[in-house]
Amino acid sequence: MGEPLQKEFPHKFFYKIGETSRITGLEPYVLRYWETEFPFLKPVKTRSGQRLYTKKDIEILFLIKKMLYDDRYTIQGVRQKLEKMYRLNHSLNHSDKLTKEDIIEKVKYKLKEILDMLS
Repeated sequence: MGEPLQKEFPHKFFYKIGETSRITGLEPYVLRYWETEFPFLKPVKTRSGQRLYTKKDIEILFLIKKMLYDDRYTIQGVRQKLEKMYRLNHSLNHSDKLTKEDIIEKVKYKLKEILDMLS
């Protein structure tokens, strides 16, 4: 499908698969396939089965796309990396006792987010 239309996209609560495809530059079949490979990517489905993506879903799609296409991770590598980031984020939000390693990982993750925003 080519390059995404824009990284900043109009604010809506939900985006249909066609809109999501245009925003991310990914074909709809890729979006459907990634749902099967990444358990944390779960767009809402209407009664008729139409997928509705949230802004958070689209941000995750951009991250997956970057890791697969730019950073050259495998699907398994992306899955492991994102699961680790999720666990770390979850533990930081639900725990008062942090290890030095947790703090370092959180700082690295936040710095990478800032770098991505700047580039």
